[in-house]
Amino acid sequence: MRVDKQNLNSLDWAKMDNLVPCVVQHVLTGKVLMLGYMNDKALEKTLESGQVTFYSRSKERLWTKGESSGHVLELEEVHTDCDSDALLIKATPNGPTCHLGTQSCFADTSGSFLHHLEGVINSRKGADAGESYTASLFQKGIKRCAQKVGEEGVEVALAAATNDKDELLNESADLLYHLLVVLSASDLSMSDVLKVLKQRHN
Repeated sequence: MRVDKQNLNSLDWAKMDNLVPCVVQHVLTGKVLMLGYMNDKALEKTLESGQVTFYSRSKERLWTKGESSGHVLELEEVHTDCDSDALLIKATPNGPTCHLGTQSCFADTSGSFLHHLEGVINSRKGADAGESYTASLFQKGIKRCAQKVGEEGVEVALAAATNDKDELLNESADLLYHLLVVLSASDLSMSDVLKVLKQRHN
């Protein structure tokens, strides 16, 4: 968990009647999940429990996200903005964040093109193999998907070794695409890969 306590101590609680807006972002994808408000007690409970807690203005009490649904937000990082009057929290969601059952409370927030592409690839499972290259890969099975990753990996290495930068970019794009396909075929995602990288980094 990354928390800059020195900056948190300088938060300007008085500016908005002892509340600060808090944007919650997926720690791995960067996707904006929701916006809430915190008072000092909500922030304190968030830091102590490791689960994101807000002050509910309608209920006039502390409210831990997911306290009813179980879809809590596991705290990963806390940051303040340049004016010390807003918070950015990076969290790991345990299920959908929105009460409507969606990943985000905001419509059309793909987080990144890579995340969007992953969704498109997943949607091709079971599609007509004659109309979609991705669907044809899925139809051929995991061994063919894995073979394509190997082929593209070699092409990337060759392009790099010969200092062909245009080809390196094109082959790298092919490799990344086929990696997403093989992950999807294995019921895994890029987020699962990023978790491993984050664990290694920590």
